[in-house]
Amino acid sequence: MTPRYSQSGFDITPLPAAEVAKLAAKLSPEAYKVTQNAGTEPAFCGNLLDNHKQGVYVCVVCGLPLFSSEHKFDSGTGWPSFYRPVDPEHIVRKVDTSYGMVRTEVLCARCGAHLGHVFDDGPKPTGERYCLNSAALKFYEKGAQLPSGSLPARSAGAPATAAGRKGDPEVAYFAGGCFWGVEHYFHRGPGVIDAISGYMQGHVDHPTYRQVCTGTTGHAETVKVIFDPGKITYRRLLEAFFTMHDPTQLDRQGPDSGNQYRSGIWYVNDEQKREAEAYIAELAASGRYGSRKIVTRVEPAKTFWPAEEYHQEYIAKNGAACHVKDPW
Repeated sequence: MTPRYSQSGFDITPLPAAEVAKLAAKLSPEAYKVTQNAGTEPAFCGNLLDNHKQGVYVCVVCGLPLFSSEHKFDSGTGWPSFYRPVDPEHIVRKVDTSYGMVRTEVLCARCGAHLGHVFDDGPKPTGERYCLNSAALKFYEKGAQLPSGSLPARSAGAPATAAGRKGDPEVAYFAGGCFWGVEHYFHRGPGVIDAISGYMQGHVDHPTYRQVCTGTTGHAETVKVIFDPGKITYRRLLEAFFTMHDPTQLDRQGPDSGNQYRSGIWYVNDEQKREAEAYIAELAASGRYGSRKIVTRVEPAKTFWPAEEYHQEYIAKNGAACHVKDPW
């Protein structure tokens, strides 16, 4: 499986089932019940409920940092509560219809451990309440030595600011209408490690597809491209992107209309900005689009919020038709 890294630099590549089973075998009976069988500990009984020390809360199974004391609050519900994770890519959301209710379950992105649920009755600025089981978390006080599984795989922020060490993957962000087709074809690029559908450039944290579709959150459907710069250049990604879509259509692409479908390049460093602007100027001078003006926006990248799981590799999974052109 190709590696995946979060914006904060952690390896979030899903662990093989055999490795998860090996790690889970070391857990206490309570932690095993909660994380592996979606159990729930009794209210007001968790050992981390009243913990007020400064530090980080990591997955009890694989050690991935999930929440910070900085975002912890007393919800009065009887379970540790947080209004945001340390990195949105460290959490996976899943619809839970057990017990005759519809809830949003949250799991560790790396090992799939059940953590608890998230609700929309939390405090500002997110309005969310992550209601978690103490048994699913392990706390490390600020200044404590963290185990290797709780340390970033590269310098913090490296995936969101291009290269870290020599040979590391780099990241680019492209918005070209509906992300299904753009993601699908970027996946096929030689040297592309991964392509992920999501939302960027808006003003609402943890946006949902339904919210983005209202056009009021400011987000654009965006594809995060993780690539090996030794096998494919940023310039080649730009060429592919402008082949996939029509950059002269303002706030729409093909049959899809709205500002969430705008054309955009969200750069992560000055070099990407320079290359993107130079390539757009080159295209404009080439006469490729006649008298039509290129309306692609070039802006510094904001937070990338991964789209819901059903959007990922949508075309590959559902065989849907798409107007996006194959650039390879």
